[in-house]
Amino acid sequence: MKKNIISILLVFSVIMAEAQRMDEVFIKMPDDIVIQLEEAWRKDLVEIYKSGKPAVLENTMQGKSTLQKLTDDYLLLQSTEHSSVELKLLPLVNNTFIICMVETVFAPVADSRISFYTTEWQPLLSDGLYTPVTEKMFVKVEEELSQSELSIAPAPGSAIFLVKYNLGVENATLTVEYTTPQYFDEENRDKMQALLKTESIVYKWNSGRFE
Repeated sequence: MKKNIISILLVFSVIMAEAQRMDEVFIKMPDDIVIQLEEAWRKDLVEIYKSGKPAVLENTMQGKSTLQKLTDDYLLLQSTEHSSVELKLLPLVNNTFIICMVETVFAPVADSRISFYTTEWQPLLSDGLYTPVTEKMFVKVEEELSQSELSIAPAPGSAIFLVKYNLGVENATLTVEYTTPQYFDEENRDKMQALLKTESIVYKWNSGRFE
């Protein structure tokens, strides 16, 4: 843990220890991260949102992008009809932050990926910041399964592994929902659900990582 914090501090040694606001971070996001919205359009979305009007603009993909939620440290953008972006400023020390970004595609089942950046949008390795979920984390332990459930075949473990991430709006949490069952027909989905825990996995940001 100590090694992880030290390595992050080294990354931030060239960054001013000044509090960042999400609107500023979003506006200066590189254009190639959310290719549907150039900087001027992101700025327009922020201004429209702050005016209290629906923050919706046509994007470069001939669709619409909607800024749905914006606080000092959180943002939710419906980037296209079938995709969304969440941003969260996560605190370190000495008033420094990193950006956590969750990109979700709905095609049609929700599937997310997570990435981390400095507040200057330099990519950070996720090692030490987050331990990726595995399918086994969502499956009941054998002692919790009934005899009929134990007889179900096949058990979860297909080549498809889909999860949906959600960042906390009011707190520094990361909730992970296992969405693979939604990919299958109703009969197979019900069989899989019988083997799964009912609760999502929730990580909390603590000492520079999600735990």
